Amino acid sequence: MLYIIGLGLNADGISKFGLQVVKKCKRVYLENYTVNFPYALKELKFVLKKKLIPADRDKVEGLSIVDEAKKMDVALLVYGSPLTATTHITLLEEARKSKVRTKVIYNASVLDAVAETGLQSYKFGKVASMPAWNPKKGYKPDSFMKLVQENMSMRAHSLILVDPGLDFKDALKQLKASAKKHKIKLDRIVLCQQLGTRNSKIQYRKIKGFEEFSGVKEPYCIIIPSKLHFMEKEVLENFE
Repeated sequence: MLYIIGLGLNADGISKFGLQVVKKCKRVYLENYTVNFPYALKELKFVLKKKLIPADRDKVEGLSIVDEAKKMDVALLVYGSPLTATTHITLLEEARKSKVRTKVIYNASVLDAVAETGLQSYKFGKVASMPAWNPKKGYKPDSFMKLVQENMSMRAHSLILVDPGLDFKDALKQLKASAKKHKIKLDRIVLCQQLGTRNSKIQYRKIKGFEEFSGVKEPYCIIIPSKLHFMEKEVLENFE
């Protein structure tokens, strides 16, 4: 049987049920390419008390995990919520096609945690992902800003998930350049660092106020607020 288990946002965030399943599985894989963990993996190993096998993109997108699950109980651990990344849904479909039983054990994700900013969940639009640019190779994708544009037209807030390894200073440059190209005026933004952990930090200020920032810790995300309800404004101002 194949289990896809959400770890939540902190080292001890796994659910009681998820922990019980991990203990009975013969093999436990840790998906390690969609996020930089906000804690040392030794903390996770201490909680799980299980050998963890790193699983990169090739491993998850291949069929070897499904083949193993035909013969034994196998778990794939995913930071946050288990089905946020489309590759995990694809893995489930491949398992079902191969007549392998599956079980998804859900948990909290950044999509839940951003509510701590005071921005109302139902007022968020489409979620955008910002990849790291490679100007030397002419790789400067800015399609994420089109989603921001769509959200703004609906007066919806925009959550931008930043790719692992992308330094905040570079992310800010990409954000400003993309906004300029798409003729979007940026004013205040929200920076969320390591939400759901003991090092969680939320900051809200004008975009110029972030230009000299350093030491931003991964994983982090950026929110471009749209029109604010007075209650949203009141909570956000606590993070200035």
